[in-house]
Amino acid sequence: MDLDTQLTVELASVVSAARRRATRDGDRQVDTAHLLHGLLESDPAVRDAFDGGPQIARLLGYLVQRSIGYGLQWHGTVEDSGAVPLVTEGGVPGWSPAAAAALDGALDRAHARYATRAGCLDLLAALVDDPESRAVEVLRRASVDTGRLAARLDRCGPGPS
Repeated sequence: MDLDTQLTVELASVVSAARRRATRDGDRQVDTAHLLHGLLESDPAVRDAFDGGPQIARLLGYLVQRSIGYGLQWHGTVEDSGAVPLVTEGGVPGWSPAAAAALDGALDRAHARYATRAGCLDLLAALVDDPESRAVEVLRRASVDTGRLAARLDRCGPGPS
């Protein structure tokens, strides 16, 4: 089944933006930081899950600096958080193992509530679930309490996006 048919329109737009950002930055794979960047830029419900404007500004500041400073240590490397075994065959072409696992986690979260499509908050929750991902590294550097964010996402539910 095509991935885009399993995502809300909003999340499909985020995934497309992450793919474009990875290509533009010269990265071999879409990683969880690309996905986080797309979520923050695209979805007001995702921004509302955080502790206000200053926290969002810090997060976007780190993510924007990715190709000119912060994040350069990632350039040309595969994101493998260790949360899932590194897949050498049958992986998702163009996606880091952690990003592919996050998309699977978003779909699992949607299916658990009997939804046919995963939304942006589903993906944000899945990103936060992997403590070793690049997305969580960015969140921590921006002083986001990921445990509190995860609890907030569990309480507020998936929303329509």
